[in-house]
Amino acid sequence: MSACYSFGKHLVKGSQVFFRSGLSFGFVNRKPVLPGHILVSPLRVVERFRDLTNDELADLFQSTQIISKVIEQEYNATSLSIALQDGPDAGQTVEHVHVHVLPRKPEDFKANDEIYDKLQGFMVNQSGISKVNSRT
Repeated sequence: MSACYSFGKHLVKGSQVFFRSGLSFGFVNRKPVLPGHILVSPLRVVERFRDLTNDELADLFQSTQIISKVIEQEYNATSLSIALQDGPDAGQTVEHVHVHVLPRKPEDFKANDEIYDKLQGFMVNQSGISKVNSRT
């Protein structure tokens, strides 16, 4: 998987992509919120959840489920946080639908909901994604 993938206005290097289905792809973050924090996104650049086709929606969540099982096992997690931030007021920083999958363990945060603060602060430029045709 050496090609680059569009992620909003950014490119994801093929070396970061570990999963591809017919309509979705899964990729790692270089500086995740937790070890094993990955993203799953449709191949087509779609800004909002409501704009996914039925096929893209089904594929995105089937892909998320497949990947989640592997992430939970590989990181010896006891649970998963699966989140989708839909729109800027929900904390979406990249204009491309994506699902966060984070393996969870007991006491990985003092308060369980701290994970949402960490996700809110998640910055795209820290994830190894290079900008492409950025509008100002």
